[in-house]
Amino acid sequence: MAKLLYGRCEDNLLKVSGALRHALLGSLSQERASGYELARRFERTPWRYAWHAQYSQIRPELGRMAIDGLITVVATGARHRRTYSITRSGLTELQRWVRNPPAAFGARSEFVLRLFLLSTLDAADVRILLTPVADDSAQELERLRAAMATANAGPRLSFDRLATEFSIRSVQALHDWAMWALAELDR
Repeated sequence: MAKLLYGRCEDNLLKVSGALRHALLGSLSQERASGYELARRFERTPWRYAWHAQYSQIRPELGRMAIDGLITVVATGARHRRTYSITRSGLTELQRWVRNPPAAFGARSEFVLRLFLLSTLDAADVRILLTPVADDSAQELERLRAAMATANAGPRLSFDRLATEFSIRSVQALHDWAMWALAELDR
């Protein structure tokens, strides 16, 4: 169950048309990267809290974005590895998207759905499922706090710090909930 939270789960918290494109533009606005490097960013803390995409999804989207003039290839390496950079028109599109959030927040979570269905299990099985959530969230908090130390290193407010703080608070809430749920099972 903990893998649902930190692994490759398919439930996107925000179902927004074109969100992968904008996640890629956002990442490229910070630093040039290849498709492989972008995929790795989506696996690392704190980016994985914002969006998840596999290389097989990223590579074709990069091609479409290049055709649309949102990004450009700035280098080609071994095995046709391409390094991309955001264009002025890509930055304009990214800023337009950021300034216009969705009218309604729609959250779907396979993890929460499973919580509603825990009543089909006995208490011992629920404990077996929830204990790793408590343990994994405690470990994840340590990793996020280390990432926060990096985000706090500069003299100015780092916008990565805002996202990392959101992630810390979300994982802290998950950890607190898991500890509460385990205590409730003991009652």
